[in-house]
Amino acid sequence: MSHDPIPRSKRMPAPCIVDVGTVVNKQDMQRVLAALSRVHYLHTQDGILTNEGEGYVLEVFADPQRSTLIANHALYINVYSFDFLELGQSEDEEPWFDLIQDDRQLRLIPLSNPLQEQTTHRLNVAALEAVVAEVLSASWDVQIDDEEHFSF
Repeated sequence: MSHDPIPRSKRMPAPCIVDVGTVVNKQDMQRVLAALSRVHYLHTQDGILTNEGEGYVLEVFADPQRSTLIANHALYINVYSFDFLELGQSEDEEPWFDLIQDDRQLRLIPLSNPLQEQTTHRLNVAALEAVVAEVLSASWDVQIDDEEHFSF
């Protein structure tokens, strides 16, 4: 028998955020950002744009000892570099993600869509499987030909 210290009627439900809202839990921040790949980023400090560019999110992690790094079109995002993640949408309903730390903001605007990437990934896997099958088939054909030429 398990004992729940907080009765079910008094527990607050876990947040449910759909497209717009604020995420404070580091694991939730990490999960949302891990789905990003190609992004346009805007880095502002005290409301002044300091850097802007495009890149790929190569890693999203949670480590209080490591930095968030953006270099050579690669983004390595540490959720511990930020207090919270603000999710929003443009007037065209395109998503954006604002990582906020005091007067610093890193806005990530996806340039790719997970739905499209998943379809492309599946197509790539199917194409790869077809190529492997073809190579294996060709390899078997070569072995059979070699056996026929060298049989006594």
